[in-house]
Amino acid sequence: MSVPHVQTKQEIEQLLAAAGVRPRKRCGQNFLIDGNLMRRVAEVADLSPHDLILEVGPGTGGLTDLLAAGAGSVICVEIDTVLLAIMADRFRHLPTVRLIQGDVLQSKHRIRADVGDAIRSFQGESGGAVKLVANLPYQVATPLVLNLLVDFPQVRRLVFTVQAEVGQRLVARPGVKAYGPLAIITQLTCDVETLVRIGLQSYWPRPAIDSVLMRLDRHDSDLIAASALKAFATFVRAVFEHRRKTIRSALGYVLDADARDRVCQDIDASCRPESFSVREWVALFHAAQSGEDYHA
Repeated sequence: MSVPHVQTKQEIEQLLAAAGVRPRKRCGQNFLIDGNLMRRVAEVADLSPHDLILEVGPGTGGLTDLLAAGAGSVICVEIDTVLLAIMADRFRHLPTVRLIQGDVLQSKHRIRADVGDAIRSFQGESGGAVKLVANLPYQVATPLVLNLLVDFPQVRRLVFTVQAEVGQRLVARPGVKAYGPLAIITQLTCDVETLVRIGLQSYWPRPAIDSVLMRLDRHDSDLIAASALKAFATFVRAVFEHRRKTIRSALGYVLDADARDRVCQDIDASCRPESFSVREWVALFHAAQSGEDYHA
């Protein structure tokens, strides 16, 4: 099988020039131009002909070339109509690449319906899996990862480049500023690894800060049932809306007084929300669930 061509910076510039556009900073358009890095992303994804790949923000399709060569099908979601037109022309003879124009998020806490339907309908035959593989736009990274982990157990691996700040939040430990719902939910549901730090020179135009390549492999948690994960995520998000307060005060916005007192009876209630480990957060949730419903 022939090795797929990897797009160069010059080719990206030519495609954009022919379309009469330039990269839009406000849309976070920083195109990967490091061919070795793109190959590494595809390699880490461990593509199978039976996989369904979700790529968000494909740009001009440089990474898509590699994904389409190794996976059974690829869904590309691109918000920019000009870039989507470039993609449509480039992949017009490849029916395994499906293009969707628009935002991958229907709302902050919901994946758009057609993408969600495609993920849920995936059969996973012969060991295939749904995987997110992408150079993620900064604005969408956190809500996209959270929604995929909470609502779509079919997604078994997530391999993506993202700004280093988001990468730090994924692996953060209790007691640091970066620790929050993203770290808690990700570490509860996945094995998380930062694979490589990516310098500015790997992108065009060059972004303001470095990026990282992340890999998340989903596992079945022994701490919480899959059916309770969505309620757990809602609980954690609601409490962290008041992260500068003590856990007792923050819980007061989410629980009634009796439930708050019950949850706080076996913890140091003067600590802030970021002080508690993933396991402790699950215990807090179970304690909250044993009485009155909470109001997020």
